[in-house]
Amino acid sequence: MVAALEVYFDQGAERRLRTLWTALEEAKVPNLGTHTHRRHRPHLSLVGADALEPTAVARALSTMHIPPPLALSFQHVGQFPGGVLWLGPAPTADLLTLHAEVVARLDDAGVAISELYRPGTWVPHCTLSMTARRDAVARAVPICSDVLPLAATFTSAAVVDHNRGLFTPL
Repeated sequence: MVAALEVYFDQGAERRLRTLWTALEEAKVPNLGTHTHRRHRPHLSLVGADALEPTAVARALSTMHIPPPLALSFQHVGQFPGGVLWLGPAPTADLLTLHAEVVARLDDAGVAISELYRPGTWVPHCTLSMTARRDAVARAVPICSDVLPLAATFTSAAVVDHNRGLFTPL
């Protein structure tokens, strides 16, 4: 996925996550703070796709409050195949309902998203690293666990397309 609808966190949570990125860097664990263009922000992706048209997404979600001031509690560390290391929030009913509504509205508008971001398949997460493997994971997990639980509240959102260099706030 190179395009996403990302939701961002309150200043306190963002600061703690950036501090975690720095601690991972010091432990020689690749992290999102130093990945590619270095403009990533700590976030949770509600949807991902090969491409997203910001105008179509904004139109589909125009009558929703995106993001709602939804509170999360990151509770665990996880990994996807290929080296993606992440923090996972407790999957509250409010979070899952928000996600399902966003996907339904995008579907109704004909906005294509990845099957990995569909209700029942989507794993809510805040990516820490795209390339953490083996020894790096062993170094990262205790560092990540030390910051848990981590409370966060959604405060803003944007459609981001890294291939096209787009960042469109909603």
